[in-house]
Amino acid sequence: MTLDSNFTGSIPATYEECLVPALFAPYAADMVERAVALYPRAVLEIAAGTGVVSHSLAAALEEAGLGSRVVATDLNPAMLAVAAARAAPANLTFEPADAMDLPFADHAFDLVLAQFGVMFFPDKVTAFREVRRVLVRGGTFVFNLWDRLDANPGALAVHLALQDAVPEPRPGFLARVPYGHHDTVQLGQDLREAGFTEIAVDRVALSSPPGSAEHVARGLCLGSPAAGELAVHPQEARDAALAAATLAALAAEPETGFPMSALVVTAR
Repeated sequence: MTLDSNFTGSIPATYEECLVPALFAPYAADMVERAVALYPRAVLEIAAGTGVVSHSLAAALEEAGLGSRVVATDLNPAMLAVAAARAAPANLTFEPADAMDLPFADHAFDLVLAQFGVMFFPDKVTAFREVRRVLVRGGTFVFNLWDRLDANPGALAVHLALQDAVPEPRPGFLARVPYGHHDTVQLGQDLREAGFTEIAVDRVALSSPPGSAEHVARGLCLGSPAAGELAVHPQEARDAALAAATLAALAAEPETGFPMSALVVTAR
């Protein structure tokens, strides 16, 4: 585990409190709709975080009467602990797992999902090969990841504010990781190298709920690995950085909420 994928300490709780409602819940609804439409019987979710997709998908599949099971995994047990603390449908289980070395048999699932997790894989081809290994023949891999930073003005405002407010070493996590892997040509090359042959990419534009600015600022600063970058600075500098990010987000947020853009990739 690297600093860029370290979700420990107070990060999981802040992530759940701030980032899930502001950024992740709108896209979770999109992912669940896509997943249910495939009528899966066995679903693996990788990089499940605090379970915003996991819980919604398991409930939707149970309601549809498909008899489907969902196994939700994440590299960080602390994130899964938050997910598992909520009452879950009987068809949902949680298990710590590294997407680079999945502890599951070949051809065990007909659908693999990843919501905003692929950006954290240190070797995407290796992770994609693992996904292909655990998929049945003709199975589907669906994942999303953030579009360019300048297409996500809430995150951009926070990133620029941190760059201005904090001395060297300046936090670069947001631009480097969550908003730094939107090259669709490279994604296609990586998926094909891993053995996928059918690849489709949709650009999905949604909005955060109105009044999300403070949650976006606090969540990105303290509910993500950016918190580790800020932690190397004195408390006074960290407080100033959060205040600057909050002011910048408040100034940038439209009344209708922040426009957001993500890529949804479907591969077989």
